[in-house]
Amino acid sequence: MSKLLVSATGLAAAAALTFAGAGTQAASTTLLPAGHSFAAKLTGKATFVAGSTTMTCTVSASVATTGANNKIPAAPANHNDAGPVAVTVNPPTFSGCSTSIAGVSVTVTANATNGAWSLSAQNGAPATGGFTIPKGGVVMKTSGFASCTITASPSGPTAVNGSWTNGAPSTLAISGAPVAATVTGGFLCPTGNQSGTFSATYQITDTTDPAQQITVTG
Repeated sequence: MSKLLVSATGLAAAAALTFAGAGTQAASTTLLPAGHSFAAKLTGKATFVAGSTTMTCTVSASVATTGANNKIPAAPANHNDAGPVAVTVNPPTFSGCSTSIAGVSVTVTANATNGAWSLSAQNGAPATGGFTIPKGGVVMKTSGFASCTITASPSGPTAVNGSWTNGAPSTLAISGAPVAATVTGGFLCPTGNQSGTFSATYQITDTTDPAQQITVTG
């Protein structure tokens, strides 16, 4: 059962999937189309692994509402001569989540209580991208055999990096990204600091003009 809750940490980590900072290349970056809103939606499954335990979520998305979140800045702010372009995004939702342990359920909630989520992209060969989860930005709760609370990114913002591929739609693929977490709870909960990995692929689509694509260039 100890493995179970350690894996739960992996889920919180995943939610931190909640989206991370881009790579460290210094190449110039332009995110297009300028001024357009976008959505990031999971394709396939988000997989959270810790030890021998796996957790999956089948639905996850960060979508545009009102305001500046999920909106590429107008030119020239959509360009950076020496690094990535970052955009604030709404906290992603997670649903359809399950564990590989019989009798244990899990729910995941993302928040922006201690800071904003962001999506960033960096031009390069290959291009990179990711989400940044703010401090405490994902909370996972297990129920059933064990009732524990797992808080991702407990000490500050965490970048969850991956590869960016321009296309129709463009994709952000994250594989085995590490995320720290803290576990609290009663009996059977491995309380204290834990860690896990997260893997998922998000499709990035233009919601201002669905006929156009969100792309990263120089």
